[in-house]
Amino acid sequence: MALIVQKFGGTSVGSVERINAVADKVIAEHKAGNDVVVVVSAMGGETDRLLKLANEVARNPNSRELDVLLATGEQVTIALLSIALEARNYPACSYTGAQVHIRTDSAYNKARIIDIDVGRVNKTLKEGKIVVIAGFQGIDEHGNITTLGRGGSDTTAVAMAAALKADECHIYTDVDGVYTADPRIVPAARRLENLTYEEMLELASLGSKVLQIRSVEFARKYNVQLRVLSSFKEGPGTLITGEDENMEQALISGIAYNRDEAKLTVVGVPDKPGIAFSILGPIADAYIEVDMIVQNVGVDNTTDFTFTVHRNDYEKALAILKKNVAKLGTKNITGDNRIVKISVVGVGMRSHAGIASKMFDALAKEGINIMMISTSEIKISVVVDEKYLELGVRTLHSAFELENGSNVEGDSRA
Repeated sequence: MALIVQKFGGTSVGSVERINAVADKVIAEHKAGNDVVVVVSAMGGETDRLLKLANEVARNPNSRELDVLLATGEQVTIALLSIALEARNYPACSYTGAQVHIRTDSAYNKARIIDIDVGRVNKTLKEGKIVVIAGFQGIDEHGNITTLGRGGSDTTAVAMAAALKADECHIYTDVDGVYTADPRIVPAARRLENLTYEEMLELASLGSKVLQIRSVEFARKYNVQLRVLSSFKEGPGTLITGEDENMEQALISGIAYNRDEAKLTVVGVPDKPGIAFSILGPIADAYIEVDMIVQNVGVDNTTDFTFTVHRNDYEKALAILKKNVAKLGTKNITGDNRIVKISVVGVGMRSHAGIASKMFDALAKEGINIMMISTSEIKISVVVDEKYLELGVRTLHSAFELENGSNVEGDSRA
């Protein structure tokens, strides 16, 4: 007998019909002889509806009371799913985050899990019942309801799986796994059988919306095996786990992209110690996250300093730079909010040279100019004009032969 944690997102439980379908999936897992713990989100659109109500009552709702309000969305879902299971003669018991002692810090709207007391869950499982838990929420040391932020139900599921030492954590979504690229852009994109935690973290941080980053970080830290599955289509999904030395690793596992990028350049600032802080300090003080950074030193003891931010922060960041023109001693400040980031990700990069040159050559042959480059051990990202997004993704997917799965270490064609 295995212990499986299943998580169903808002789309999966978006209606009574879909909740009944989820009940059937849960029962199928239970019939296979496994203990089952289910974590659910609020019904699709419910969190947005509750937020809208709060904002109609007050422009800046009290954070504590907002968490009390938002936590009710999941409470509805756990009750409905448990009712559906009981109606099929499968004993079930629903619990809020507070009832199973998911303890968090007191950062309302974005709390982090500190620990979980699994005693009540284990007792219920021993009674032969299916446990249904509200995702996205917990309780702080003072007994206040807290929420974990957008996508927090994924984190709840992984945290429960870690605390219970579950055999696997199944994340059910509206896609049947992680693909080599967005199938809407690359019809030939292929579902991946497996990925490492590192690859999934990179893909998630670079724009893939399949899994929430915090949940993957949690899974890696506690070695929880994740499987991404579809609520609407049968299949093995994608297994996300640690690296296996015996596993034949792909050079490139996937292509990710992010449309929400903008870049700013401070031209001709003095090349002296502390200039980077002078530029980015006020940006950080405004809680604007910086992604890629490039600094080019000129021959006249000046430097051009370019960095990217989220597109929503572009105007704010530009205004901050212009306000500090005199302090910076710059010749000019320029910006561009019509750029995108395209990235190739794969643990095979660690032991294989030539990935970057192949990537750049493929883009150059299509006339795609690269504005910025950023690398890590298993990732290469480039910034290009937004009009080249789809062409760039398709070009790289084809260049690395991701559609046929032959892109592995030792493959002469790579």
